[in-house]
Amino acid sequence: MNHTLANDGLPPTHGQAKVPDVISALNRMDGQLASREQRVANYVKDNIAQISTMSIADLASGADVSTPTVIRFCRSLGCSGFKEFKLRLAQNLAVSLQYLHDTAVQDPPSVDQALDRVLTGIYGTTKAMRQQIDAGTLEGVVNTIVNCRQMLVAGIGGGSSMLADEAANRFFRLGIPTSSTNDSYVLQMRAATLGPNDVLLLFSSSGETEAIVGAAQVAQSYEANTIALTCPGSKLANIVTHPIAIELPEDPDIFKPTASRYAFLALLDTLAMMVATENPEATRENLRKIRASLTAYHGRTGPQPLGD
Repeated sequence: MNHTLANDGLPPTHGQAKVPDVISALNRMDGQLASREQRVANYVKDNIAQISTMSIADLASGADVSTPTVIRFCRSLGCSGFKEFKLRLAQNLAVSLQYLHDTAVQDPPSVDQALDRVLTGIYGTTKAMRQQIDAGTLEGVVNTIVNCRQMLVAGIGGGSSMLADEAANRFFRLGIPTSSTNDSYVLQMRAATLGPNDVLLLFSSSGETEAIVGAAQVAQSYEANTIALTCPGSKLANIVTHPIAIELPEDPDIFKPTASRYAFLALLDTLAMMVATENPEATRENLRKIRASLTAYHGRTGPQPLGD
């Protein structure tokens, strides 16, 4: 039987499951590989940062095995061959190195220490945000929102999704028909229904998410206004009509949640406050009706957050 040879010199595999994370596969297969393949695995783990610069011959020589053994090792991890293994490993390392090695070993923080670290992070991030804000940019955004017919808000991912939901929660109270989504397919469809005097408000810390960038392009093709809270110089910042672009520092502590969402929340609250004060009588009446509705629902009349 004739076999078509793959680039690595062995017949291609069929039905081999692909894995996006070869580092996890490497750890999962530890001790389960054939002895020579395990020798390759051990060498890879000991030299993980250098593998992407090695040839298959270099790796085989370093692990003291043959090149076919290296190929079998790659396929055991779900890759078609050495070339794909190197590519996937490089992709994983680009985002994973800080998670693979222990930083300075410290005792778990006390409650007071943990709270102080979180608050310090929030203060530092919001201070960095404050120094970058251009008042004219925010005024233009507020004017666009105040005069819009309806607003769609979107964010994909943990922090951005939360921000989108909170934005919808803020602006519907001000009498602006507002909805939010974190579903990429729904976002594309909803963006296509927007038109002149409508607003698409987007949250993206990277500004590179394809679904978010694509939705902005779709909305703009139908003459809707697009606003983005995002990273400067990103694809999203470069295409929306009203970018609010800020560079926020990230804490190297992987165990502490990122503080950047607090900076975006502060900006969102600022926009909501400015929009509210542009039409104070209507805002006051909307908030009164909302509070009256809740009082009728749960019967409580005591003090509650006035702007909520």
